[in-house]
Amino acid sequence: MLLLAAGLFVWGIFSIQKNPIDAIPDLSENQVIVYTEWMGRSPQVIEDQVTFPLVSNLQGIPKIKNIRGASMFGMSFVYLIFDDGADIYEARTRVLERLNFAQRLLPEGVTPNLGPDGTGVGHVFWYTLKAKNFDLGELRVLQDWYVKFALQTVSGVSEVASFGGFQKQYQVTIDPNKLIYYSVPLADVINAIKTNNNDVGGRKYELSDMGYIVRGKGYIKSTDDIEKISVGTYKTIPIRIKDIATVQMGGDLRLGVFDENGEGEAVGGIVVMRYGENADKVIKAVKEKMTDVEKGLPEGVKFQTAYDRSGLIEDAIKSIKGTLFEEMIAVSIVVLLFLFHWRSALIILIQLPISIAVAFILLEAFGISSNIMSLTGIALAIGVIVDDGIVMVENSYRHISEQQQTEINN
Repeated sequence: MLLLAAGLFVWGIFSIQKNPIDAIPDLSENQVIVYTEWMGRSPQVIEDQVTFPLVSNLQGIPKIKNIRGASMFGMSFVYLIFDDGADIYEARTRVLERLNFAQRLLPEGVTPNLGPDGTGVGHVFWYTLKAKNFDLGELRVLQDWYVKFALQTVSGVSEVASFGGFQKQYQVTIDPNKLIYYSVPLADVINAIKTNNNDVGGRKYELSDMGYIVRGKGYIKSTDDIEKISVGTYKTIPIRIKDIATVQMGGDLRLGVFDENGEGEAVGGIVVMRYGENADKVIKAVKEKMTDVEKGLPEGVKFQTAYDRSGLIEDAIKSIKGTLFEEMIAVSIVVLLFLFHWRSALIILIQLPISIAVAFILLEAFGISSNIMSLTGIALAIGVIVDDGIVMVENSYRHISEQQQTEINN
């Protein structure tokens, strides 16, 4: 029995180290999100040409429980709810198989995408970029093209979603009167800009025992490159973009503003954790990565934490640990006072850590994280464990006493 108890205790310690730790239990459903962008279209057009075909063709996937669709200006969202026992990554694979077929039913150039493999409580860490001499557009560029890619390499991170600032873009403002004057169709202008923003490859040729690779460099690098693009001719004179439009660098259309504590706009990101990951470990790994990333940021740019769940997790674990320790001391005193026998008290106290160890073994076996609810349940159960132990010890002493009395009488 001692070997069995020791084995359970060691197994429980191992399960505690492996068991995911979070502040709140994850009660979200097994959900796969399919989102599609088709900017500039009304919700009714999105519903008829995107959402309805997707919902119709995604039905019948194994272990699917419900499908919900939502259409809004320029975007479509389809929520697929699977049974609780379904493996989320197998479900995502099944959805991708159906999307390969449903892609043919959508308008040209419209591509559906899967959302991140995270849950509704997967937003474990928020941060912002603080700088005095940088505008919102420059900070957004840093976030999208440097910070985001670096943090996505952290194990357990599903996605780093950017927010705030301006997404830079080349804006071509066309004068319709000049289009009419030069008889240039709007479609020709759009196609000219698309086709001129591209690198092309050629063949290799040899000259003097040397091989040369031919390529054409055509990526747009400034507004001047766009202004010089030809869109047609007018009386044998080439018509360029700058003849019919104004080109400038600006920010993409925004539907909202991210304000931090009423101090003004901010740029930052949201770290989304994957299914079943240890939130405490993921946040610590993200913070370590941010320390390395901060070394490569321009001078004056720093990270500032906006939301950090690790504080709540640590406070919850600390509170529960303190409660368990206080209960064990109180139980020890009560047992010694009532039984007045240290061996009996030791028997009762031994089962406390063993019972807690077994509880964590079962938590790990059933995939339940260590959170406020599960740890509080363990703390409340200690009273029942002690009561049972006292009753069993007293009952054992009663039987021993009766046996001794019988032997004396005989």
